Amino acid sequence: MSDPNLGQKLANRYELMELVGQGAMGKVYRAEDTLLGGVIVAVKFLSQTLLTGKMRDRFVQEATTCAQLGQNSIHVVRVTDYGVNDEDIPFYVMEYLQGDSLSILIGHKALPIPRFLSIIRQVCLGLKSAHDGIRIRGYERPVSIIHRDIKPSNILVTQDPTLGELTKILDFGIAKLMQADTEQTSSFMGTLAYASPEQMEGKELDNRSDIYSLGILMYQMLTGTLPLRAANHTFGGWYKVHHTAPPRPISSIEPNPNVPKLLEQLVMSCLEKQAENRPQNIVEILQALEPLEQRYGTGFRMGQRISATLSRVPIAPEPKKKSFETPSERLSATENAVRRHVSWPADKPIAEIVFPHILPTSTGPLATLWVMLPESEIAKRLQGTRYNTFICTMSPHPMVLWLTVLYSPKHGPRWLPCYIDLKTQTGQEMVFQLGKNGVYKVLFFATQAPRECAHVVSCTIAEPQQKLLQSWVMSARTQLSVASPAVSKQMLKDELNNNMKEKVLQQLEALYLDTDS
Repeated sequence: MSDPNLGQKLANRYELMELVGQGAMGKVYRAEDTLLGGVIVAVKFLSQTLLTGKMRDRFVQEATTCAQLGQNSIHVVRVTDYGVNDEDIPFYVMEYLQGDSLSILIGHKALPIPRFLSIIRQVCLGLKSAHDGIRIRGYERPVSIIHRDIKPSNILVTQDPTLGELTKILDFGIAKLMQADTEQTSSFMGTLAYASPEQMEGKELDNRSDIYSLGILMYQMLTGTLPLRAANHTFGGWYKVHHTAPPRPISSIEPNPNVPKLLEQLVMSCLEKQAENRPQNIVEILQALEPLEQRYGTGFRMGQRISATLSRVPIAPEPKKKSFETPSERLSATENAVRRHVSWPADKPIAEIVFPHILPTSTGPLATLWVMLPESEIAKRLQGTRYNTFICTMSPHPMVLWLTVLYSPKHGPRWLPCYIDLKTQTGQEMVFQLGKNGVYKVLFFATQAPRECAHVVSCTIAEPQQKLLQSWVMSARTQLSVASPAVSKQMLKDELNNNMKEKVLQQLEALYLDTDS
């Protein structure tokens, strides 16, 4: 039986394309925003079986909550619109996210510590935004929001081209606004295995209830199992274990997950039965995670950004008919003009170095990469594949690694990295031009005849990378630097040498294997 909603257009704008999810609260569809040229969005409907005045109010509250939180934090699913269809069924529109829920990622196995730290930090930031509150008309101060259903299936991990793994909290459907005049509830709403003792009692909750659920989530991420097991899956069974059963120490789990003692202590403190014995707010948890992130996390987050970026950058060999044995015949008029009018700067050493430079031309600024190599090395590198990619870190100081690779199966790779400070005007202009034009030229100078440009070749930049480059410039303008540029540069250097080169080389070698076959 076909879904009657498919093909329906809501608000003369959102065309429903596919049912992608269904739960107790309602259905979620993939839709096209025809007003914005077919941008893909998600539309959530309230179930027809829940069309009471109270549930309508709760549904509106969920939409309002997520709309504000999505503006405050990238770690909460963002809601953009709300309305009712022709049958008077309420719906709201949110960003369409593709990824895996944490329940799928965990399965029955533990996550590696670096990946755990990356994901849980983002969950904490999303929760902190909720606990810090949103503005409600009639209240002078922000009103805190308690999620009340933190569990793996409500955490979605997506791939972001800049950040790598991006984690978002879903489903604020039973969230509670902590308003001063809110009446206490005597009903239980939540998920039994993740509910705090006070939640099981139907008490008024505060942020420490979410911290208990977060503790269960962290335990499961680190071990692949729950810290508590009920004799039977009933309210009474779970009520008993949440109130009386001590959680099993992480160090006693077999096989031993080898969790640092500091991290195990943090998780077990979140699982305290009495709320006053737990961390009192998310900031305390983030502070406790900091030394662990310094030890495990930086390289992993950078590696995630590298993997996400490389997966979006196509590698293609130069057409075989392009031989540079007679380069003057192959260079375009612009490239010939470049060769004639540039010379090696007097303030640069005669050495094997690489640096970026914006060249003014009659058609506007031209991004160029100046390279000095021995003549024999240049001759090797004028044939084969030219590959480029860009990696950015915004913290501790905004910096871009611009990597060009000249590769042939016979001679292997020649790595041409340079580092661009996004807090400088010249750095911002260079990155913006690269993103805007999608092309740059590599100028080769020979160490034996350094003053004249020996060869010029063009490199194109993949469209996804062009968009990233321009977005990085905009982000860097408002990003605070909290350390020396040298710190970020060294981070990028370490990732290039320890992780990135191997991944790029694997892709390049695979390309030629496919071509040969």
